[in-house]
Amino acid sequence: VTLDPDTAHPDLVLSEDGKSVWRGAGPRELPDNPERFDHWPFVLGHQGFVAGRHCWDVDVGDGGDWAVGVARESVRRKGRLSLGPQGGIWGLEKWGGQVRALTARKVTLVALRWLPRRVSVHLDCGGGTVAFLDAEDGGLLFVFS
Repeated sequence: VTLDPDTAHPDLVLSEDGKSVWRGAGPRELPDNPERFDHWPFVLGHQGFVAGRHCWDVDVGDGGDWAVGVARESVRRKGRLSLGPQGGIWGLEKWGGQVRALTARKVTLVALRWLPRRVSVHLDCGGGTVAFLDAEDGGLLFVFS
């Protein structure tokens, strides 16, 4: 997945090749275009999927908080949005040392023996599922269906 700089929140810095993202020291001066997230520190990929099965791995590293997932192209970009399927986001995050699925109206804690360093995202458009796996051992972390 190549990240779309036009959607990146001003706090986020993208690598030159668009394959990596990290939180910068503070907000950058960027045009407030309609595609850009302005509340949550999110960025979307250039690619959109409407059919078929797709998967990609995300290196989340050993420390720090992170979030990975899938979003509808129509996801709200300005102001607060509902984090979960009702808001057009199917995501998994590490926050405060815990891995959580962004489920409807609240988060669901994911019980793990260890924290993943790489997360594999599996999108099945026809089946209507988004699954998150530990990319190193193949263990299922969470599935939205």
